[in-house]
Amino acid sequence: MQQKHDSLEYTRIRRVAPIAVTTHGGRAKCLQRLIRLDLPVPVTIALSFESVRQLADGLSVNIKELLHSFGDAPLLSVRPSSEDPDWGGPGAMLNIGMNDQRHAELTETHGAEAADALYFRFVQAFAIHIERLDPEEFENDTSMPTSQALTRALEAYEDETDEPFPQDIHTQLTKVLRSMARAWSGTTARLLRQAKGAPADAGLGLIVQAMALGVGPGESGAGVIQLIDEDTGAPMIRGRYKRQAQGRDALNAHNDTMYLTKDTRGPSLETDCPALFEQLTTVSQLCRTKLREEMQVEFTIENGKLAILDAVRVPRSTRASLRTAVQLAEDGIIPKSDALLRIPPRSLTELLHPQIDPTAARSVFAKGIAASPGGAVGRLVFSSAAAQASEARGEACILVRRETAPEDIRGMHSSVGVLTERGGAVSHAAVIARGMGVPCVVGASMTINSRKKTITGADGRVLNEGDMITLDGSAGEALMGETKMLPPSKDYWYLQLMEWADAIRDIGVRANADTPADAAMARDFKAQGIGLCRTEHMFFEGDRLTVMREMIFAATHEDRQEAISRLLPMQRSDFIELFQIMQGQPVCIRLLDPPLHEFLPSDRAGAKELAEALDLPLSDVTRRIEWLSEFNPMLGMRGVRLGITFPEIYEMQARAIFEAAIEASKIGEPVVPEVMIPLVSAMREVELVKTQIDGVAAAVRNEKGADFTYSLGVMVETPRAALRAHEIAQHAAFLSFGTNDLTQMAYGLSRDDAGRFMNAYVKQGVFPEDPFHSLDVDGVGELLTIGAARGRQASPNITLSVCGEHGGNPESIAFCRAAGFDYVSCSPFRVPVARLAAAQLVAAEQKSAHPHRK
Repeated sequence: MQQKHDSLEYTRIRRVAPIAVTTHGGRAKCLQRLIRLDLPVPVTIALSFESVRQLADGLSVNIKELLHSFGDAPLLSVRPSSEDPDWGGPGAMLNIGMNDQRHAELTETHGAEAADALYFRFVQAFAIHIERLDPEEFENDTSMPTSQALTRALEAYEDETDEPFPQDIHTQLTKVLRSMARAWSGTTARLLRQAKGAPADAGLGLIVQAMALGVGPGESGAGVIQLIDEDTGAPMIRGRYKRQAQGRDALNAHNDTMYLTKDTRGPSLETDCPALFEQLTTVSQLCRTKLREEMQVEFTIENGKLAILDAVRVPRSTRASLRTAVQLAEDGIIPKSDALLRIPPRSLTELLHPQIDPTAARSVFAKGIAASPGGAVGRLVFSSAAAQASEARGEACILVRRETAPEDIRGMHSSVGVLTERGGAVSHAAVIARGMGVPCVVGASMTINSRKKTITGADGRVLNEGDMITLDGSAGEALMGETKMLPPSKDYWYLQLMEWADAIRDIGVRANADTPADAAMARDFKAQGIGLCRTEHMFFEGDRLTVMREMIFAATHEDRQEAISRLLPMQRSDFIELFQIMQGQPVCIRLLDPPLHEFLPSDRAGAKELAEALDLPLSDVTRRIEWLSEFNPMLGMRGVRLGITFPEIYEMQARAIFEAAIEASKIGEPVVPEVMIPLVSAMREVELVKTQIDGVAAAVRNEKGADFTYSLGVMVETPRAALRAHEIAQHAAFLSFGTNDLTQMAYGLSRDDAGRFMNAYVKQGVFPEDPFHSLDVDGVGELLTIGAARGRQASPNITLSVCGEHGGNPESIAFCRAAGFDYVSCSPFRVPVARLAAAQLVAAEQKSAHPHRK
């Protein structure tokens, strides 16, 4: 039945009624479902979003007809009903309708103590939350009898408002409804909602329900019950029950709270009231089956009679959510596709990394960008050498740098976490840390003094080298001291969900892996091959770096060839191990990309050390470093430009790849390496390198007397390459779009420096999101679409992929799938996220096609 009085719309919730989440909120819809299950739910009325908006606007309303639904002299509660329970809402108001007359009646039927308590709680809540009076005037002094506290509260109300406490339920209820409506529309509440992802104009419904008191004669009280552990998801009866109590707030104080199940530590509802306990467990199981969710049921018992007030989704950890989704599917309650859709892909990082215990105390000294998820505890170190020394001593350390450079790779490998003062979401530190699965925070609000080896936090606190800190890469925070951690978990429930995901997804997922250790991690996370192996990272080990520098300093072609011939067996051994780990899976190897100066020291001390190693005058070393330095190295002699200028480098790498493929194929399935040319912008560049690589392949076949297959492709990371993809595709077997550099060049932004102003840009709406964090589908996405379409037009069988860090973002995966890409590639630890996100795209389509399937 739907009625209108002065434009106030309300609906009594019955088995059949016009109740929808989008008009009345989730709580209203859930209560209707409980009523349809014939559960003992008190009389309930729902106010729509529109009615609440009108109340907030000051509409004069008549609630007389509404109150008729509850009979004579009712006691009522009002609760919020937002569209999504996570968006919150104003607190519940209980015992509306309490006045002097009702107090006298309850004194006769329920006893003076219960009547006094009910009246006092209402006066206290009404004064503080509705009239906004000073809470101190209405504090509950436990040293005095409740009757005296009630008298003082009524006197305080009259003193503060210059009028007696309202006795008319019409006045009470109207004020409550209007206050809760206005609280929802207030600035603070709106900002809190938006922080949780709610739209600015999100609606609020209100639930008016007859009170089930939970106090009085006989067995009376309030409680909650659920059927799983909220941390693990394991089946067990959990909850609380408190005699002579009302609402969830009363249960938060554990004094006199009973156990639900039999327990040697104290009384339990199961022991004292077995019939009520059995009724409750039956109700909970019915809710699980019919509502297709693990629910926390709120109940009241009044003189031995059970009332169900509400049921909400059990608040739980990611681990528990995953187990619950899989268990519901295995029990036939929900389809597997629904189980997949219930787990946010990014939440899997909590299972795959060590995490900071959410219950632990936090002392934050610096905040920054959450660049690589997980938590770590270690001692501060300020250099790669110190990190390596710390690892050798068996001490966990966290590497702190103003910003990392390629030469810091060894230090990052030796650390359990990385913290930098500068950088953005795809800065060097962020990308490498994600690839290694190491927690990382970049662009942190702190000041580093490298000479004194100190950090000054945003709050002025100073930390020294060797101090213990905790890094939260998931929240982007650095904490003082050692914080309790939770271990990672890949249990049966995780493995089962991912098996279902792989069974339905229709876009491939590879990993970006630069070392054998990265490859092993990628294999463990079920990547379908390596989509990007950045070979430069193989040159930063101690012995290799020295040879690489000798090659750079070679004065003649012969000297350069001699140094390169020493690098060849090192590269070959790396590739053999990589191919053996990924046996049977594709491996895409990017030829050397960074400018040569990145392999050289950046300070005088390092230059002096290099001069001693090469037996050269310091002045010669300094001059060579300066000659190789560029004004803008990201747009200078790097990538394919380096390979064309110094062809010996790419020839050596190609030979190492092909010889490794022959060796690895002897012990397993034939290896088919994919060779990728970086930073291409012109078709002629591809022609030159392809001729060079094909020549090396022919030479290796002749020398080894063995045949092998390989494919040659291009990394599309310049706008021109995307626009001229139809020309480039004629000479390439695959096009792999490097969205990190493509975003830099499309925007004219430095990914290492953009973090300094990106927050301001996003807040002011210049960019909807950091384009290095979330793929810009309008600009960069159009380049991808154009490049993919033109590449396919010229070569219909060409393979298309994205290998930038965007490849691990669920939103980017949806774009790539829609654009017809064959696979995405991302850091190993993001592979499970990408696998689940890709599967959810298919699951969502299945659910849309069969909305009522179970």
